[in-house]
Amino acid sequence: MYNPEHLRSFLAVSESLSFTRAAAALGIRQPTVSQHIRKLEDEVGRPLLVRDTRTVALTADGEAMARFARTIIAANEAAVGHFTGSELSGRLQFGVTDDLALTPVPKILREFRRLYPQIVLELTVSQSLTLQRRVESGHLDAAFVKYAPGEGHGRLVQRDPLVWAAVEDAHLDLTRPLPLIVYHAPSMSRSRGVQALEAAGIPYRISCTVRGVNGVLAAARAGLGVAIFARSLVPADLVELPADAGLPELGETDLVLLTNPHAAGDAVEALTSAILSRRNPIRNIAH
Repeated sequence: MYNPEHLRSFLAVSESLSFTRAAAALGIRQPTVSQHIRKLEDEVGRPLLVRDTRTVALTADGEAMARFARTIIAANEAAVGHFTGSELSGRLQFGVTDDLALTPVPKILREFRRLYPQIVLELTVSQSLTLQRRVESGHLDAAFVKYAPGEGHGRLVQRDPLVWAAVEDAHLDLTRPLPLIVYHAPSMSRSRGVQALEAAGIPYRISCTVRGVNGVLAAARAGLGVAIFARSLVPADLVELPADAGLPELGETDLVLLTNPHAAGDAVEALTSAILSRRNPIRNIAH
């Protein structure tokens, strides 16, 4: 039986491809992560990662172990929840940004409610800055938000490139202003896109300004312009524009779990574990 802590460390490394980021996401020291990986490889009897001073990559056995690890951790948590979940009770106030609310995150929350039926889960959907302030003020116990890399605090769930996306048959003519679909300010994706276009000397115009992800989806699907998404959130009916489209790179975004240190510890930790154990939970935005 493989140690769940070793498996969690392995999954964190396999998805961030960084021992440093994995340690930060798990809230433990980097040497501890390295020790967990060594012990897991000793148990397996095969190398799971190929690493040098700069890069980390999965071996074929590592890819297989990542799939098994998710299943093992989920089964372990289900068993723990079955026998101990009913002991947790109270109210848990959780926030999530609207685009993350359209991902498999709600499925994780549904499973959490099944495992811990005595916890009253209250969900708030809003922008990252608003959710951060509500956590800091004590109005939320935890929140799942997006930050520019290195700018936020909390536990890193996933680091994702920001990309340009549009309908599949979109025709870009960079000799004319690029039609851009953006959120109302303040918005990280909006400011990142505008700054990148201005730095590259590419003219643009705001073709649509929206308050939520549904507006972005509707405008992009209608062919009104180009939108910006985290790569793992690009809808199935839109396409990521390739590098040869001529648009500048946008950098990355961090998907982060924030927690209120004064909140009920056991319930918050149970929800945090449920999300972290399902890396990457952010796949295929609803369509």
